[in-house]
Amino acid sequence: MVSLDAAPPPVPLTVLSRWYLYAIHGYFCEVMFTAAWEFVVHRNWKFPGVTSVWALFIYGTCILIVERMYLTMRGQCPVLLRCIIYTLWTYLWEFGTGFLLLQFDACPWDYSEFRYNFKGLITLEYAVPWFCASFLVERLVIRRTLRLRFHNGVEDGWTARRREDGTNGYLKAD
Repeated sequence: MVSLDAAPPPVPLTVLSRWYLYAIHGYFCEVMFTAAWEFVVHRNWKFPGVTSVWALFIYGTCILIVERMYLTMRGQCPVLLRCIIYTLWTYLWEFGTGFLLLQFDACPWDYSEFRYNFKGLITLEYAVPWFCASFLVERLVIRRTLRLRFHNGVEDGWTARRREDGTNGYLKAD
């Protein structure tokens, strides 16, 4: 029997859920970036993308903090300035986490071969990619993640209501 009571309104994702989505996003992008880099630099058609499990924590936390920055600054400063701030934050976070991991001989990256590196933990050569990534993270990842909702109830948002002709709008019912 279906209840006529109204389903509770959808609720926003929890902080942990958003952190998880940001962590997976960052992890995936890291693998894709390293695969593309390997192809561009060495013409390696195998596209071996690599990363470390540490990237889950690093990206998840970094993007969650960028989300807070976005929510604070979105009505107060233009997107280009926000992306510069996000890029500076990314450099600070990359240096800080890299320095911490280096204390345990666990830092998975080393930019010592780059001309404009600082202690092998950050490099200015990545400024443009980090800036572009911060723009995409704000516009595509954070804004859409903040719109996601948990929903409990009969209507789950994916199941179409049956029409009088016995179809559900997508598939003919047997």
